[in-house]
Amino acid sequence: MSAPGDRGVVWLGTPPFPDAAREAVGDTRLRANLKRATTVIRDKRLAVASELDDWEQLRTAADAIRTRTLRHLDHHLLRLEESVTAAGGTVHWAADAAEANRIVTDLVRDTGEHEVVKVKSMATQEIGLNEALAAAGITAYETDLAELIVQLGDDRPSHILVPAIHRNRTEIRDLFAERMGAWGQPAPEGLTDEPVELAEAARRHLRRKFLTAKVAVSGANFAVADTGTLVVVESEGNGRMCLTLPETLITVMGIEKVVPSWSDLEVFLQLLPRSSTGERMNPYTSTWTGTTQADGPSRFHLVLLDNGRTDTLADTVGRQALACIRCSACLNVCPVFERTGGHAYGSVYPGPIGAVLTPQLVGVERASSLPFASTLCGACYDACPVKIDIPRLLVHLRAAAVRARRGAGRLPTAEAVAMKAAATVLDSPGLFAAAQRAASLGGRALARRGRIGRLPGPLRAWSAERDTPAPPAESFRDWWRRNRQER
Repeated sequence: MSAPGDRGVVWLGTPPFPDAAREAVGDTRLRANLKRATTVIRDKRLAVASELDDWEQLRTAADAIRTRTLRHLDHHLLRLEESVTAAGGTVHWAADAAEANRIVTDLVRDTGEHEVVKVKSMATQEIGLNEALAAAGITAYETDLAELIVQLGDDRPSHILVPAIHRNRTEIRDLFAERMGAWGQPAPEGLTDEPVELAEAARRHLRRKFLTAKVAVSGANFAVADTGTLVVVESEGNGRMCLTLPETLITVMGIEKVVPSWSDLEVFLQLLPRSSTGERMNPYTSTWTGTTQADGPSRFHLVLLDNGRTDTLADTVGRQALACIRCSACLNVCPVFERTGGHAYGSVYPGPIGAVLTPQLVGVERASSLPFASTLCGACYDACPVKIDIPRLLVHLRAAAVRARRGAGRLPTAEAVAMKAAATVLDSPGLFAAAQRAASLGGRALARRGRIGRLPGPLRAWSAERDTPAPPAESFRDWWRRNRQER
């Protein structure tokens, strides 16, 4: 992972998407794991969403709430700070990853502790918090089962909801047997790859950490500005343990996660579980407001993370990416993600939402290949519970990537030159007619040589990936002119 920079460490510095994807597509086991997992989640989501007669109305309401909240985000964040402070919590503002890591590290050091337990948080993955804590001599223990698998394997998450989706049960069993003892209680002898046994091994491994940890670090799915209430939804109970047992709780949250009121939260708590896990409601929905004497943590700190979000908000088209509620529905329907997995995106935010969010958080010039990691099929927009128009954002960011390339003084790509030439030809009726005649002659020449569908020279890369039928012997314009003259 790269060191924290001006815009944070959301970008992990892997090869450009085309190179990473080419390698991932060749991994047959990875593709099998992804297809099996995404198909199951996708089918469950469709089933439970169809149970609600007002599903589309809920999506429309969520879209309206997120749009209105982002438009007045400054007001809602100040209101949130006021409410959290009044409830006994302390609010910290972090402009970037380096500042957020420094704040959390200092808070942990102030407690005198050298260990923290964590409940799943993409914001802390985004800023590289675990690595920053380790550099300060503090060990962070992931408590979410999938995050634990990733940590034990010295791996990276590959999915928003199911970070270890790229591993199968046998791989997880082997990982537990080999690495669990180095982090705490070893896996039991004779561990099989049955899900019940794997979950029980993780539970026993984590139990002592839950009961002895004095400091916990969490993320937040939502924060209610009116009351200062933070919300975490999860399905294992590890979040409930992290949020209630330690003496100090530190929550790191992106500034876009705020919602104005509890009535707004109601909409998202209907959409999120159905869109993410295909459940009617989350097994565990934990909420907390500040501190309460003799009940839960006695110290609560909320770190509000910017890390490129304000710059994203300034783009009136691109800002809708901040409406994402991290359900991962777009990943599960994306044909590109199903074949490449999340690591190819080089970001903690993979899939379609990562392709439009990461370039804005880190700068499109650093992640210029991601907006092109899509077929523009539109399945992501149909699945998104808050109606983020991801295909529109992809096109918008593709244009931004081209402008960034030109601004950097780099030579245009062969594709860019070809498209410029095509625009010139299509703008001139005479040139277009001449091009049609030339294409017809060239097509017949290729047909005589048995090379239909395979273009010559530098165009070979184009025809290798696409159907390239031979041009017709007669263009529509010529046919129209001939038939009109005959009449």
